[in-house]
Amino acid sequence: MKLHELRDNPGATKARKRVGRGPGSGTGKMGGRGIKGQKSRSGVALNGYEGGQMPLYMRLPKRGFNSRNRKSFAVINLGLIQKFIDAKTLDAKKEITEDMLVETGVVRRKLDGVRVLAKGEITSKVKISVTGASKAAIQAVEKAGGSLTVAAAAE
Repeated sequence: MKLHELRDNPGATKARKRVGRGPGSGTGKMGGRGIKGQKSRSGVALNGYEGGQMPLYMRLPKRGFNSRNRKSFAVINLGLIQKFIDAKTLDAKKEITEDMLVETGVVRRKLDGVRVLAKGEITSKVKISVTGASKAAIQAVEKAGGSLTVAAAAE
């Protein structure tokens, strides 16, 4: 066998349907779109429509509950706070508040408050006051000799 003798298996490739190329082609004039109507126009995509079959998004089960007024918190890890303290962006001697975190650029925006999570190590003795924190984060800060106070979110 030589390179020029290589061929695809019969039926592996199919010629492209050339639409609107005269009456002899079988798809001339209207190009297989029928006469008039929404589907004969260009730029129409009836997304999710499966020709009368029950659409996929309706066949799949709906699960869980999504609260309409749930709170969305800006999340920050202890490791990131420590990184900013090491870089002298945050002052460990002062109390670290949500406003201070936004000012220094640790958090982009407060949203419904800032929540501290325990990922990473904290070695500095810091006093942090935020809207929320995980139990592990509170323990880690207290273990380092600091304190983490969780204030109720201001409505």
